[in-house]
Amino acid sequence: MRKIIILVIATVFTLFSCKNEKEKNESKSIDKQEVSYLSFGGEINSKQTLSKVEMAEKYKNLKEGDTLTLKFASSINEVCKKKGCWMKLDLGADKEVMVRFKDYGFFMPLNADGREVIVNGKAYVSTTSVDELRHFAKDAGKTDEEILKITDPEYTLAFEADGVLMKE
Repeated sequence: MRKIIILVIATVFTLFSCKNEKEKNESKSIDKQEVSYLSFGGEINSKQTLSKVEMAEKYKNLKEGDTLTLKFASSINEVCKKKGCWMKLDLGADKEVMVRFKDYGFFMPLNADGREVIVNGKAYVSTTSVDELRHFAKDAGKTDEEILKITDPEYTLAFEADGVLMKE
């Protein structure tokens, strides 16, 4: 009788341990699902990508004339509505970075607002003139009244992207 009880306990234990191992393996495969991206510009990958919070910290230490070559992920706040020739990415805390594309070699879809992207290239800071700010406002579809309200140059967090991945 004792052998039967031990055999039943061992069988139950084996069944449950196999089931738990199977559940662990299934959850691992779910975690490893790959994200699909649309690629623009040069070929890049999603490895070693900074978050938007990490990127905001990098910008705090940049001075005009400094450049950092890196890759970061964020969401698109706004895309140029004429050609897709620039975009503004969210850095959190009401900050954003102005992204242009190297040698105007590629453009983003006009309806890409709100999409998640990874950009690769050079981060820098600059001062944007009133004329440029008005040009960007016009490209963004702002009214003449809104454009005329732009009267001061702006300290800009900027990025020149040589490649962009956008989540599908």
